[in-house]
Amino acid sequence: MSAELLKGESLEAGYQRVQVLWGANVAVHEGQTVVLLGANGAGKTTLLKVLIGLLPAWKGEVRFGGESITHLRIDRRVRRGIAFMSEMGVFPDLSIDENIRIGGHLLARAELSSRVQELYAIFAELERRRHSLASSLSGGQRKMLAIAKALAGRPRLLIMDEPSAGLSPLMVRDVFRILEKARGQGISLLIAEQNVKVLDFADRVCTLERGVVGFTGTVAELNANDALHRAYFGLT
Repeated sequence: MSAELLKGESLEAGYQRVQVLWGANVAVHEGQTVVLLGANGAGKTTLLKVLIGLLPAWKGEVRFGGESITHLRIDRRVRRGIAFMSEMGVFPDLSIDENIRIGGHLLARAELSSRVQELYAIFAELERRRHSLASSLSGGQRKMLAIAKALAGRPRLLIMDEPSAGLSPLMVRDVFRILEKARGQGISLLIAEQNVKVLDFADRVCTLERGVVGFTGTVAELNANDALHRAYFGLT
């Protein structure tokens, strides 16, 4: 098995006095895609925020590349190779090109220029409109831009919050076709979703309900568990 890249262990967190996570555990190995599956309100976004550093952990530990990053600032986690794509994902008042370059701002100038051209080769539609404002894009196009922006800094791990949200089935297929290419280049993915169709893309899946991680295993193992299959494959 490949080396463990990210590990969140016994994580508890919340907002002011409202606790949302209750001892949550999640792990992603090098080159692996893990889907965090749960309904709205299950605590998926909260868990992602703790992992990236947008929200402090009340208890537990976050490790990346074998080192504890539990108390590191967001920028230092980014420098270590973690990228985060929220549901919004882009700056609407900036151009497509500006958004992508912001995503790669930690790269040296020459490397960033090269990386931008690599991404435009993948996202041809974005290249054609590179000087247009992000606000002029459709929902699906914005999602593509958000992915390009997140990939611009050559992260080791991309954490994504519901990349299929609000997209047509055809656009969802296009989004995951792009992510398949990124995975082929060795990037690891942690994707929070309630759309079970995304499981076709997963190496492993974790189910989250009311802030507690229940099942962790392969998609085949999830399918073989009748109770879990009924509970989660009823989601859309």
